[in-house]
Amino acid sequence: MMRTRTAVSIAVAVVVAWLAIGAFAGPYSGKLAEVSTNDNASFLPAEAEATKAQNLAKGFVDRETTPALVVYERAGGVTDADKARAAADAQKFAQIQGVVTPLSPPIPSQDGQALQVVVPIDSAEGDQIRSVTDQLRTIAGTDAGGLSVHVAGPAGILSDLVEVFSSIDGPLLLVTLAVVLVILLIVYRSPILWIIPLLAAGMSYTMAAVAVYFMTKADLIKLNGQSQGILTVLVFGAGTDYALLMIARYREELHHHARPVDAMKAAWRGAAPAILASGLTVIAGLLCLLLSSLNSNRSLGPVSAVGIGATLIVMLTLLPALLLLGGRWAFWPRVPRDDDQPSVGRIWRPVGRFVGRRARPVWLGTSLVLVALAFGLTQLGATKLGQTEQFTQNTDSKIGQEVINRHFPGGQGSPVTIFTTTDTATQVAAAAKGVSGVTAVQPLPAQGGPGGSGAPGGSGQPGQGQPGQPGQGQPGQPGQGQPEPAPKVVDGRVQLQATLAAPADSQQAEETVRKIRTAVHAVPGAQAVVGGFTAIDLDTADASVRDRNVIIPVVLAVIAVILALLLRSIVAPLLLIVTVVLSFLATLGLCSLLFTYVFGFPGVDAAFPLFAFVFLVALGIDYNIFLMTRVREESGKAGTRTGVLRGLVVTGGVITSAGVVLAATFSALAVLPLVVLVEIGVAVAAGVLLDTIIVRSLLVPALTYDIGRKMWWPSALSRADATEEGNRRDRAVEQL
Repeated sequence: MMRTRTAVSIAVAVVVAWLAIGAFAGPYSGKLAEVSTNDNASFLPAEAEATKAQNLAKGFVDRETTPALVVYERAGGVTDADKARAAADAQKFAQIQGVVTPLSPPIPSQDGQALQVVVPIDSAEGDQIRSVTDQLRTIAGTDAGGLSVHVAGPAGILSDLVEVFSSIDGPLLLVTLAVVLVILLIVYRSPILWIIPLLAAGMSYTMAAVAVYFMTKADLIKLNGQSQGILTVLVFGAGTDYALLMIARYREELHHHARPVDAMKAAWRGAAPAILASGLTVIAGLLCLLLSSLNSNRSLGPVSAVGIGATLIVMLTLLPALLLLGGRWAFWPRVPRDDDQPSVGRIWRPVGRFVGRRARPVWLGTSLVLVALAFGLTQLGATKLGQTEQFTQNTDSKIGQEVINRHFPGGQGSPVTIFTTTDTATQVAAAAKGVSGVTAVQPLPAQGGPGGSGAPGGSGQPGQGQPGQPGQGQPGQPGQGQPEPAPKVVDGRVQLQATLAAPADSQQAEETVRKIRTAVHAVPGAQAVVGGFTAIDLDTADASVRDRNVIIPVVLAVIAVILALLLRSIVAPLLLIVTVVLSFLATLGLCSLLFTYVFGFPGVDAAFPLFAFVFLVALGIDYNIFLMTRVREESGKAGTRTGVLRGLVVTGGVITSAGVVLAATFSALAVLPLVVLVEIGVAVAAGVLLDTIIVRSLLVPALTYDIGRKMWWPSALSRADATEEGNRRDRAVEQL
């Protein structure tokens, strides 16, 4: 009795301590948006050419700006009244705090159907840009009398992104909680038990959020909205998975022990190693992202790893304490009795028998199915997402950019910036003009200039400045009969602005930038550096390819080592890695078909394959760890083939439930109107379901059963089975 009282007292102390910690940390979970940033340029490596251009550009301006492009469109052609309205709006725009003045007059399109006002905004911070953009939209108004008005450009896109990410703490968290709650009610069919894992998962998220907040505040990591959204679903998904495993083992042990204290001790000893190994494997895989050259990828690793680490601590301390305090009655109305007869899902004994009797056809057949799905990879990544294409909804910036693309040169408003020496400026300009896809090249003038700020694009930020079209007499550009303005010189360098024919966020624009770089780099002594909005996208995509080629092999090697140590085998880890990679390829193939023919997405984000790989492999290996650690435990008692079937039957229900929970929580990312997060959510959900239903339930058990004790080579378990079952495969099925 004293032992029970002592254990209960410890459990109460643990729960009280965690509640006190939660009371302190709770408010910080709603503050992550305050420390996040969503500027692509800030994530580029220092050695990227676009980063070097950005640094050079700072010398050409008094302060950095991000332009908003206010565009007016009338299908029959803009009227004099429309021009007067746009000019009046421009005067009002100039009075907004944060707008860099003076502003240039409205710029007409060559077809006469649109006007454009460039509004440079002080790039102090994202919140200020959003505030100014909102005021621009209020002044400009909405469609009226056939004239449509939209605020686009980098500032418009960033404002819409900030608005999307600011909603992460609310809708995404609520949807995730609702999804987990519904699944827990279905799994446990108990009015009480669902509270325990949900409370533990919520505490895990709170602890992860406060750690990430202070790490970001201290500038140890960079947090963006994408990482923030993934952190939410990852913690709740993984936390619920670990809770399901612990609760299932506790329920099983309650059938073998009269006292809940003894049952919990046995459950903790049985489940904790698998949970710990799973969590450490995921953490190790995520930390491989530190090898990324992109700051956004590099920060996602520790952000997610902190989330998993917090989840492990909570699930191995708070969760057992809550379960112990709940005792048997936490499972009401299906209370487990001390009857030595644990219940097993009705479908898993037949599945075990099927795998045992048809092992080789099962693993061959499932492998062929996965290979067939992998052929869909041929359509993945055929196109990339443009900046405005990353929204699943028609945002104001997206519609405005479409208007700009219809009536202005595609790259107008987002020029390519070229920095070169004064002695070679003429040759570099000529080389850039000779590139197919470039419509104009102009130097940054020493006084005045496009956009009225005297520094179009001078900050090197995406799309800054507004080069006019030659011969039209637009502000800052030499019209007919006007002298060429003297270029601005800083430390012996000048800045050139190249306007592209293609939209600045298109693949055609990126190819043009590649050609520009080749052309200007070939000019002797030019020391040319090419940057700007399109160059940032291009360098980001190139860095993503480099990261994928470096990080994927490292992740596989790290996970293989962890599995080898855990299973004390070489054969088993290698085969498990092969099955997970096959599952990953099949998932990407399936997703490419879904993205194209179901969701109608225009392309995939450059970082999508790497993110999908890290999360699918790191999380997918979880279910193999849960299964194979139990299989190894049972193999030591009854032989490998019997152990495989027993492990499958005992863990089948809980692992399947865990997979459904994780898939459902990542599916919650679909509530955010961003293509990349929807793609990641769909990929992880589809991959986890493939892992739990096909790989873990059929492929791995059948392959292990067919290979037998050699699966554990070179450990002692591979040399002698406990039951000396030899080659008699039918005996294992009979013992099930």
